[in-house]
Amino acid sequence: MTAFVLVPGAHTGGWIWEDVAARLREAGAEAHPVTLTGMGGSHDERDEADTDTPSGTGLETHIQDLVRLIDEIDAPEVVLVGHCYGVHPVLGAAGLRAERVARIVCVDTNVPQDGALALELIPDQALRDALRKRVGETGADGLLSPPAPAEWQRWGSLAGIPQDALDRLTARAAPQPLATLTRPLRAQGGAVSELPTTGVLCTANGPGIALVESFLTMGDPRLQALAHPRNGFFEIGTGHWPMLSAPGELAAILLRAAAGEGHRLSAPASETQPHLRPFLLDVPEQRRERMGRVDLHLPDAGGPRPAVVFVHGGPVPAGMRPTPRDWSLYTGYAQYTASLGAVGVMLDHRLHDATDYERAAEDVAAAVELVRADPRVDGERVALWFFSGGALMSANWLAAPPPWLRCVAATYPVLAPLPNMGLAGSRFQPAAAVRAAGSLPVVLTRVGREFAELAATVGEFLTAAEDCKAAVEVIEVPDARHGFETIDHTEQARDAVERAMRSVLGHLRDS
Repeated sequence: MTAFVLVPGAHTGGWIWEDVAARLREAGAEAHPVTLTGMGGSHDERDEADTDTPSGTGLETHIQDLVRLIDEIDAPEVVLVGHCYGVHPVLGAAGLRAERVARIVCVDTNVPQDGALALELIPDQALRDALRKRVGETGADGLLSPPAPAEWQRWGSLAGIPQDALDRLTARAAPQPLATLTRPLRAQGGAVSELPTTGVLCTANGPGIALVESFLTMGDPRLQALAHPRNGFFEIGTGHWPMLSAPGELAAILLRAAAGEGHRLSAPASETQPHLRPFLLDVPEQRRERMGRVDLHLPDAGGPRPAVVFVHGGPVPAGMRPTPRDWSLYTGYAQYTASLGAVGVMLDHRLHDATDYERAAEDVAAAVELVRADPRVDGERVALWFFSGGALMSANWLAAPPPWLRCVAATYPVLAPLPNMGLAGSRFQPAAAVRAAGSLPVVLTRVGREFAELAATVGEFLTAAEDCKAAVEVIEVPDARHGFETIDHTEQARDAVERAMRSVLGHLRDS
């Protein structure tokens, strides 16, 4: 018989797993919902709730809670299930009892590396920064108060949670010992890395399997371990708390995970990665000049020329080579621009993680100023063209368009941050910023075979644009995929690129 140990995330206890546990037991499995020390009761919920947190409670305390429980379980197979913060004590305990653990299941959370802090799992960057400041000033011996009803979304999407369950989440939430969030995860060891692992992705909170697989095919070294055959993946179309919003579906997934089922990610083949394959248009070669992180692709025509600044997507790992400005996807666009008489500008901005948007936006702004100051560029006629995750930075320009910005373009863009990106309340909200864009032309290329979670952000943007009557031109490419310029060499795709370029350059030539 399989025994499931169900470990909750921050501020919650075993009670949050009650519906899932009942379904697991109905299927003939053991289920042990855990309330960790100081989080509202004993580790197996048999004793009365105790909301007092013992002094010194930290991550190691919670790891030992799980070790004791694992030692008490007689079942031959123990599956450790961690939600959000819960994955930290799960991995710590697995490192001490690897021989007892049949599988680790991570519910809507990344697998942290050795030395990681649970604090890093909090999606809201402002909350993370505030906690770091508090710990730096007062130490990590205090308690973090549970979120107010309106603040739970700072920890993840609330999509799908019934109102009564949301009320229960707020009513039963407990203060979280700061030391559980600020002590590094240690001593996972090789035994843990060899354990089968299942990821349960909640697509209303973050990327689904297809999007994760696309990151993998780009050669992101941080994801390579996920493609091991012992690892599997499932996805649920709900928010960050599936044990409240979809308990039956989650229980069924846990049973399938324990049986070794799940989608296996495909590691990138040795062939050329998709973004490095040839550009879909045969473009005449133009002169390229490199200035720091910025490349100018120069036309043959003399005199100051209008410029198109291309902003690549991401995040892109810092160590990835070649860097985006040398990807055929972007050099193709920049060379095409230059062949048509404008300056094509490509830069490497430093969007290496979802926490880097401020720094990357500064890189883009600096590149724009560098380009506008170049005597070969007409600084009063500039367009910005954003791709994929880089399009969140378009909000900076939509919200207050300068007079020299003649057009903003976006191709298969992300136009509202996904909940798990931690950008709620930030300035990187194009779907909100478009309401201030006025008459600024926006050329949006939308692919029909987009990842569902990204397509939803485009829909949100277009709804806002229609409400405020923004000047948005949509170029539809029904049969194309994200990154189609190097993977979908069809007449439809070529026509879309040509139409978008004609439109952008047309706005640059308008007086």
